[in-house]
Amino acid sequence: MWHVAARSLSRASSRAWQKQLPRPSPAPAAPQHRGPAWTPGMASARSLSAMAPAIRLSPAARSLFDEPLAIAVQGLGPRQQVTLRASLRDEAGELFQARARYQAGDDGELDLARCPALPGGSFSGLEPMGLLWALQPQKPFRYMLKKDVQSPFVVQLEVFEGHGEPPGRLLAQAQHERAFLRDGVRRVPVREGRIRATLFVPPGEDAFPGVIDIHGLGGGLFEQRASLLANHGFATLALAYYQYEDLPQQPTELHLEYFEEAVNYMLQHPQVKGPGVGLLGCSKGADLCLAMAAFLKNITAVVSLNGPVAVTIYPLCYKDKTIPALPIDEQQVKIIDSNLLDYSDIPADAFQAPGNQSLIPLEKTEAQLLFIVGQDDHVVKSEYYATEACKLLQAQGKENFQILSYPGTGHCFDPPFFPLYSIGSHPIFHKRAVLGGELRAYSKAQAHSWPRIQAFFNRYLNDN
Repeated sequence: MWHVAARSLSRASSRAWQKQLPRPSPAPAAPQHRGPAWTPGMASARSLSAMAPAIRLSPAARSLFDEPLAIAVQGLGPRQQVTLRASLRDEAGELFQARARYQAGDDGELDLARCPALPGGSFSGLEPMGLLWALQPQKPFRYMLKKDVQSPFVVQLEVFEGHGEPPGRLLAQAQHERAFLRDGVRRVPVREGRIRATLFVPPGEDAFPGVIDIHGLGGGLFEQRASLLANHGFATLALAYYQYEDLPQQPTELHLEYFEEAVNYMLQHPQVKGPGVGLLGCSKGADLCLAMAAFLKNITAVVSLNGPVAVTIYPLCYKDKTIPALPIDEQQVKIIDSNLLDYSDIPADAFQAPGNQSLIPLEKTEAQLLFIVGQDDHVVKSEYYATEACKLLQAQGKENFQILSYPGTGHCFDPPFFPLYSIGSHPIFHKRAVLGGELRAYSKAQAHSWPRIQAFFNRYLNDN
């Protein structure tokens, strides 16, 4: 049997190795706090007068960006109607906001872990973290990016009287920091040979399981996912591969030797536990990770987030071999309206192309493979690719693969509580395009998949 999403599925089914989730299970509830007896360590929000309502948060002042935050309001009137609003301004100055309508209990208490949001806001229902996962940009089509992971995002929480538009009188407010680095996690810039990267090392002098995190197209160095993963006990290398410092600005091809150098760097590091490393890649970064697993040594576990199983965009070279990029047909672009395009049909089918020249030979890898795919991906037909690849592996007697498939989830697949980015700039054509995804379903997929990524790496990268 194959272990998928913590449950075993029978081989009797031809799709036994694929766990398709009809609806993502609810996100883990924030810690519940019943009644007014909050612990002394919880900070009171700044209120407008001594008798005004107050926001209570746990943790009080700071939490990690991917961790739950308990939110409650005390001191309201019995069954008083209020609107809660969360605001966050990112490093580019873009404002992200979410709001929800609530009614306090008979005792004037409002605990988001127990009180459902009423219709009319950014979300409704019992959603303890809704004010964070429902954040959306004030200007459409903006992506929330954290470049300086050593500083937190600051969330402003406000309570307004009533359910009106615009909101009524301000009753209480609080600020909370959402951090990317736990105390003691070290951020180490890496400039070794050709490598341009950042290594995040958990606290202590022990050796930790090592993971290389490779982002998709767009160039540069992306640290937000690698930093969050390091908080959970992994020595994580965020690896740039073009358009960063002295790396090629507009490559015509990519060379696997560069990525091999990064693997060797990790294995030689005294705080990286061998004998192999894990790889985590999304989109273009995922096909690079799969190619590394097929051609390089010492790759033990690979997580592919919405990635193809073929070489895309740039030909990939290794020693005397070149794998051509999967052809694309721009004539297959769909026009949704005058300003919005759908590029989901432009890549050729790697399984139908003559000779399958772009297809990555996954049968060569001994690494464990975890494919995480969004069923509403409009950039890469990631569910189709993962399914067909696993069929080929199964036909060859391989059992080293799993699929987690999420409905209502598009191409962008970030850790928990990053805002949905369903329409934005296409990573190749840089035009406004459908990327896919629905707000609530995506938030559930984030919360469900993130701990499973950690469990997967823990299982296959630790000695035991």
